Amino acid sequence: MEMTEGQIISPMETLHSFDAKETNRIWSFAECKPSDTAKWTHGYHRYPAKFIPQLVEKLIDEYISNENAHINDPFYGSGTTIVTAISRGFKASGTDINKIAYLITKVKSTPINPIYLDKKVKQFLSNLETLKHPNTSLFEENIEPLVPKGQLERINYWFSEENKSELGKILRVIYNEEDELIRDFFLVAFSHILKNCSIWLQGSTKPTRDLKKKTSRPYEALRRHIRRMQNGNKIFYGVVPPKIRDNTNDYLNINTADAKCQPVPDDNVDLIISSSPYVTSYEYADLHQLSTIWFGLAKDLNEYKRQFIGTSYKKYENMELRSKIAVDIVNKMFKKSKKMAKEIEAFFIDMEGVFDESFRILKPGGRCCYVIGNTKLKGVEILNAEVFAESLQYSGFTLDRIIKREIPSKILPQKRDERTGRFASNDKANSEAYPVEYIVIGLKG
Repeated sequence: MEMTEGQIISPMETLHSFDAKETNRIWSFAECKPSDTAKWTHGYHRYPAKFIPQLVEKLIDEYISNENAHINDPFYGSGTTIVTAISRGFKASGTDINKIAYLITKVKSTPINPIYLDKKVKQFLSNLETLKHPNTSLFEENIEPLVPKGQLERINYWFSEENKSELGKILRVIYNEEDELIRDFFLVAFSHILKNCSIWLQGSTKPTRDLKKKTSRPYEALRRHIRRMQNGNKIFYGVVPPKIRDNTNDYLNINTADAKCQPVPDDNVDLIISSSPYVTSYEYADLHQLSTIWFGLAKDLNEYKRQFIGTSYKKYENMELRSKIAVDIVNKMFKKSKKMAKEIEAFFIDMEGVFDESFRILKPGGRCCYVIGNTKLKGVEILNAEVFAESLQYSGFTLDRIIKREIPSKILPQKRDERTGRFASNDKANSEAYPVEYIVIGLKG
């Protein structure tokens, strides 16, 4: 059923509304090919569980009629919402605690004049030309590898001496680029190739080594990916309205910050579209640790992880949940695993703070759209979407709409071992991790 404006529903009614909800196939976008979902700059960098631009575009079409709209994403991740907003000529704002996410989103949402970029790429590749012949004495004299000394142990753990040296030389040339925008463009390409050039187990969401892996050579992998990025930028540049191409900084306002601290004034945003972290699913700091160590973004990786919402490293004491559904989930998990119960509790506490912030920044009549899925851990149903729906009401929203969608095109492990709660291969798993997901929409009256 659809919620009506001003209607406040109880926890039991919230649970029933989800039970009765049918899958809306229009929102599954099953017809979209990878080339559709990775259009423009969306294919710049791999990113786990990113949602597709078609979903963001449809939500904007449903709820935005103002040509000067402001779109926000408190968990911008790989930048899907931000890039889409910029492509439509809207203001875009948001946060992510992940420093690699900031770099990716900044570059993906900033169109570069294709002629200028082509000139810079030719110059860059020319400076690296001798990497095709890495044993030449000329090359050895001209480029000193730039390998962060404080991260040498971690880099040696993941990279062969040959690839470490070649990557260090590439990084040295990148940092010699004076134009920050172009330098960041190259850094995103560099970040993207790191897993293929390392012994990180291909396809793994955990930091696992594959000592038998045949790694890619950095120069050739980088050259190919930069060409793909150039093609994406060229199309994106043609899509973005000239008013933004010429003054991107006036429309783009993103920070590396906590989702509970948005960089915008009260009553300023027309629409929030976000896919929040999924509790206990991914350690984003781990997934991007190769880029983090090469760029020297975190002296202490464990301390860095504690800043992330949904991480197993975060717990709270003496803080109470408002959501009754969340409390029930935590109590059930407490009987199975005290540690995991505290992790789930911390996640829901953090999200309540995010929803409060969403209410602060939205204009009256504005909506927040949170994309989230449910799962099962240790036999306990983790009803993320139902908790979100209830929590939004405690933050002042009217529960406006719930959309249930299949996720055929979402890059997300689908199987989970119920006992351990970890993702697993199909032959070893015994439950669906995220068979469907919901778009939970709150309306600020």
